[in-house]
Amino acid sequence: MNEFTMNDLMGLMPYAPIIAVVVTALVVMIAITIKRSHVVTGTLTVAGLNIALFTLLGQMAGLINSGSSLPNAEQLFVVDNFAQFNMVVILICALACCTLSYAYLANLKDNKDELYLLMLLSTVGALLMVCAQHMASFFMSLELLSVPLYGLLSYTFMRNKSLESGLKYLVLSATASATLLMGMAFIYAEVGSLAFKPISLMLGDFFESPLLILGAAMMLFGIGFKLSAAPFHTWTPDVYEGAPAPIATYLASVTKVAMMALAVRFLIDTALLALPSVQMLLMVMATLSILVGNLLAVRQTNLKRLLGYSSIAHMGYVLIVIVSIGSAADSISSMYMAVYAFTSIGAFGVVTLMSSPYRLAGEAGELIHYQGLFWRRPVLTAVMTIMMLSLAGIPLTAGFITKLFAILAAVQGTNWFLAAMIVLGSSIGLFYYLRVMLTLFKRPKEFIEFDVAGQWGIRMGGIMVIAVTAIIVFFGILPNSLIEWSSLARIW
Repeated sequence: MNEFTMNDLMGLMPYAPIIAVVVTALVVMIAITIKRSHVVTGTLTVAGLNIALFTLLGQMAGLINSGSSLPNAEQLFVVDNFAQFNMVVILICALACCTLSYAYLANLKDNKDELYLLMLLSTVGALLMVCAQHMASFFMSLELLSVPLYGLLSYTFMRNKSLESGLKYLVLSATASATLLMGMAFIYAEVGSLAFKPISLMLGDFFESPLLILGAAMMLFGIGFKLSAAPFHTWTPDVYEGAPAPIATYLASVTKVAMMALAVRFLIDTALLALPSVQMLLMVMATLSILVGNLLAVRQTNLKRLLGYSSIAHMGYVLIVIVSIGSAADSISSMYMAVYAFTSIGAFGVVTLMSSPYRLAGEAGELIHYQGLFWRRPVLTAVMTIMMLSLAGIPLTAGFITKLFAILAAVQGTNWFLAAMIVLGSSIGLFYYLRVMLTLFKRPKEFIEFDVAGQWGIRMGGIMVIAVTAIIVFFGILPNSLIEWSSLARIW
């Protein structure tokens, strides 16, 4: 009996970081029932996420026993190097979002604590997503990520835009989930397996099957919605604009990283990338995402909507990496998404810090709210400037390294048209990113609607935003460490 128990325990060790987040959610739930305290709830949440993060880093460094995590085709989940890399990024992003939420909720009188609980549950879903290698775990983990988001997006329901944001995401997400399930049903009907690896083994017998192609297409439509890739992008700017600023940060970082990791594992493990129709569909989605995202971002006067359209374009760049180099796309796509997530946290972090003292009156969403920010908040302006430069792919920022690798991937796959699309999209993007930067340095307005709290730089949210900026600059100047770190993110 003891031996059986020990074997069970060792089998759970690879999932220790996920279990730590689940236990944290239970502890926070119990703490809320005993006594409502924003300080206690926030501290417990951050402590639990830190424990999960350090446990994971300890396992990756070999300091903590990670048990046996050999991939098994019949398992629902597998914890490999690819999963561990993306789990680190997700936990760091979740920590940053919880930190930003603390100051943002300070002026709210009631119901602060449930936000942390919803964020923890959604983070569990994100962590499970990057480990999923079965259709059942694919859908269950995706829904565990998505369902708490409906509440998070509508959390400041006294603002109509926030309520509208949650309702739009609820209706459209349900449609995407139904499409995804139908696609899974078609693939299962044809291949007879729900696990990713067996699908790849049986694919040769059904290579040109219309049912298989239809199922793969429907699954890509669902994945495209969750990634906000064109033409399934229409929800993105509206939801980003209406969402509370720290939740928009969460949506732009944690959910994107988790969904992209799951999409990459699904496409590589099932070998569906070998289907010419799937390749063509991905190429069309990538091209449309780059064109639609960049061209529509040029017209935006709202910073959150602009960043929403920017995310559509960046998903297009990652899709180009996947379609160009196929099974070798795991490490480069992970590196791109990690840098994109950190950059989004920096950009949305500035919006959150600017909005936090005035949350009940509205948010600093419009570009005009940042006019002349440099003359009163030079450090915050530096943060936003570096984030814009990184998103644009300017040298000496981490964004330049990832854009360069995306172009190299397209060239390696001899997809010259897609390589040209990255260059064209980056050229258009440079226009609106520079417009944001110019706004920061304009003559300041006489009446200032929004501003950060006096000592923002020594508070946790401010420290976190400055730390993320330092990471972006460090990886931009010394990219070797980033490249070596991301090279570990390989699917077994």
